[in-house]
Amino acid sequence: MTSCLILVDNSNVFIEGQKASARQKGVRADPGERDPADPSWRINFAGLLAELAEGRPIYAAVLVGSRPPKNDGVWDAAEQQGFRVTVHDRSSSNREKAVDTELVAQGTELICDATEPMVLVIASGDRDFIPIVGVAHRRKWEVEIAAFSYAFNPTGELAMSVDRVRPLDSFLHKIGRNEFEWPLPLI
Repeated sequence: MTSCLILVDNSNVFIEGQKASARQKGVRADPGERDPADPSWRINFAGLLAELAEGRPIYAAVLVGSRPPKNDGVWDAAEQQGFRVTVHDRSSSNREKAVDTELVAQGTELICDATEPMVLVIASGDRDFIPIVGVAHRRKWEVEIAAFSYAFNPTGELAMSVDRVRPLDSFLHKIGRNEFEWPLPLI
């Protein structure tokens, strides 16, 4: 069975997972408002890794995120489940910086060091991953993206450049959990 290299944009999966959880609970945005996010939803790193691997041997699993949270428990949990974790601080304006480029850099290095083609699984719908898709294809790798359906354009450049698109919506309960009741019932 072909091994896989898994790259995870933690913020993308976490934020879009919270939005998907809110949608599954029937919480909708008012017109012109942002999509609501379920604050109770958390990533289950073991479940995420298992779903992304789909039973294939894992060559490497890389997860990159940003602070906050300063709570290293989140990053420790990911490491305990087999992810190699890199965390960058946010900018002074609280913008995430360097996450996608870190994933592309680490992923490119791992692809180029591999002795045989494998499957690259990118857990993100961001267009910033288009260059690594090209690197992988030139080295005869298969490429998959795994993202929530609202987080990418199915006819966009990234989705059209990969060999397989895997919407995460139907796996929400396997890759995450709700830590408390939300929304609260109306009294």
